[in-house]
Amino acid sequence: MTNRLTHLDEKGAARMVDVADKASTTREALAECLVRMAPDTLRAVREGTAKGDALQVARVAGIMAAKRTSELIPLCHPLPLTSVAVDFEFVPGAIRVLARARVVGQTGVEMEALTAASVAGLTLIDMTKGVERGVYLEVVRLLEKSGGRSGTWKRPGARRGPSSQP
Repeated sequence: MTNRLTHLDEKGAARMVDVADKASTTREALAECLVRMAPDTLRAVREGTAKGDALQVARVAGIMAAKRTSELIPLCHPLPLTSVAVDFEFVPGAIRVLARARVVGQTGVEMEALTAASVAGLTLIDMTKGVERGVYLEVVRLLEKSGGRSGTWKRPGARRGPSSQP
């Protein structure tokens, strides 16, 4: 790890990192987001709402968002994603969103996984706001990443959940 922000030059100006000399490798990232809601709202999502299957809509929104990450986060490289998966787990008081992104390329897919998890979570808020106004995102974080020069990183103590590889 470096102790400087890689997206700033020596004068502090924003720049897109040059990855031209980096090797193309398989890179993967897993992110999670918790969407907190009341038990009645959880039940409504599990059973389906008047707006339709909220989980399927959120899944598609997360996948679409991952593909558009470079349009949302200015200094991210546009990536030819090879795979994006968004899964959900009902936990006490929340829905846990797990998003995994994969690419064969010269830079990582952490931001794509985080964007997929975030937008899937925001979509769940949109889909449930008619049932409960107080639904909120509690945590958005990277759980693991692999590939590239820095190798594999896993958040200590984090549970990987249904999107994990065995």
